[in-house]
Amino acid sequence: MGRVVVANFVSIDGVIQSPLSPSEDPDGGFQHGGWVSAGDDAVDAFMRDVTLGATGMLLGRRTYEILADAWADADESEPAVAAMNRMPKYVVSSSADGLGWQGSHLLEGDPADSVRGLRNRTDGTLVVFGSGTLVSGLAEHDLVDEYRLLVFPVVLGVLTQQVVDVARDLRVEWELSRNPARTNGGLSCPTLTPG
Repeated sequence: MGRVVVANFVSIDGVIQSPLSPSEDPDGGFQHGGWVSAGDDAVDAFMRDVTLGATGMLLGRRTYEILADAWADADESEPAVAAMNRMPKYVVSSSADGLGWQGSHLLEGDPADSVRGLRNRTDGTLVVFGSGTLVSGLAEHDLVDEYRLLVFPVVLGVLTQQVVDVARDLRVEWELSRNPARTNGGLSCPTLTPG
């Protein structure tokens, strides 16, 4: 049976939206994008480790479109980019329109049942990037095996409904699986498992 691992950048006030650029995801009028420093060694290592350790990606529609736009035609000399382009991408969406990124598959039907079935027939790790609405639904149905969060010491002061929903659904006991790694910028990389 596969494992579902949520891997996200998160501000200390719980925001995961639009970390890499101001235009990445302005949904809902979000104007604070680009709060993660590009080219940071800890960020690069986090993404490399999570991506190279995955057998597939599980994504919500908006995150899929953002990642496909950024990485589908990117230089594959970087092993993480090559891995993302090569691995299967499972998309929770109501429409298969526009799923043109190599290896993309629509998960049809009830999202929880579809993900449960996928997890049961998959060996290895299905990594979820971004996808706040999907993560909330997965948490609500006990379908997340692990959270790998790269926490940034920034307060964006924006409490979106997505943050409220995820926090509400994550009322579980947490166990820190390994010691957080710290960099000069104060980043930490806890691995959390619902307990």
